[in-house]
Amino acid sequence: MTASSFIRGGALLLVAPIVTICYSLAILIAIFLFRLPEDKLQRYPRQWARWFCRLAGVRVIIEGADKLQSQAGYIYCANHLSQFDIFSFQGYFPLSFRWLAKEELFKVPFLGRAMTNSGAISINRSHGREALKSLQQAAERIKTGTSILIFPEGTRSIDGTLQPFKGGAMLLAVKAGVPIVPVAFIGSYSVLPKGAFLTRPGTITIRIGDPVVVTGYSNKNKQDLAIVIHDKIAELLAQSH
Repeated sequence: MTASSFIRGGALLLVAPIVTICYSLAILIAIFLFRLPEDKLQRYPRQWARWFCRLAGVRVIIEGADKLQSQAGYIYCANHLSQFDIFSFQGYFPLSFRWLAKEELFKVPFLGRAMTNSGAISINRSHGREALKSLQQAAERIKTGTSILIFPEGTRSIDGTLQPFKGGAMLLAVKAGVPIVPVAFIGSYSVLPKGAFLTRPGTITIRIGDPVVVTGYSNKNKQDLAIVIHDKIAELLAQSH
């Protein structure tokens, strides 16, 4: 890592919590003082994410977004390499979407309230009745036309390779009845791999695949659907080599 990259990465690490709190407060002010609706609030997380990318020296390229309809609801399924998957998608993806996030994040002061009011969808990641209930609630939101991004690997890849997919994300798509869009993040692992603290400048390409209709799939064969989406993302990644 060069000296300039070290300084850039260190600066980002130091100011990131402050910037996140400031943007969270800005969302709350926009809600309670200016009564901005949910769709108008999306500019704040977009600006927040772009700020992270610019300070880190990250350039973002979007490929294949023309395959999508702007008013349609989708579940975007992506490989997960880095925290910068989140920043790059939030900052530069051209269509409206919401985050599906574990319910623990909604308990974080400032951030949790901002996430709730800007449309993020809470999901219970435990097993049992509460998990199924939260899954059904998320599906109902998606049915109304709300698109979401999920990472079916469940966590960031340790070595940058594509990991097996869990079936929960597929079940959500089946319950919502909306197409799944394969998404490949390329280059984000070198920017900030799992376990690293300092970012490196680089280019992140977000490659969008063709939507996959989920008709014919159910809870019983959700893992078959997971394999289909996994293979399509693998194909998108292979286009880079």
